[in-house]
Amino acid sequence: MKFLLRLLTWWNSQTLNTQIYTWRKGVKVGEDAEGNTFYQTRDGKRRWVIYNGESEASRVSPDWHGWLHHTWDQPPTEKALAHKVWEKPHLENLTGTDAAYAPPGSIRRDAPAERRDYEAWVPE
Repeated sequence: MKFLLRLLTWWNSQTLNTQIYTWRKGVKVGEDAEGNTFYQTRDGKRRWVIYNGESEASRVSPDWHGWLHHTWDQPPTEKALAHKVWEKPHLENLTGTDAAYAPPGSIRRDAPAERRDYEAWVPE
């Protein structure tokens, strides 16, 4: 079943064609904390990622994103980027999940916050 999914879908890790291309021309560069694997061609002109699970671009950390888009030449495995103390760890896009941000008063919260700064008009 996994073979059939890989053959017919692109959102489940990689397609069969990507696997063959990676096997023939890819050189493994490294992996990130999510388990995604990064490759490039032997001449270094093409770079790509094989996702560990669902293909979701927001699962790639900013360090690897810059390398994938040729912002810098060396991957984070060779030359780690300097991070500021105030930087938060990378998170994937949580929109549409239960972990998505819901501001106070949102109907998606279990108990919406009671508003005290507004009084509804009631006709007499």
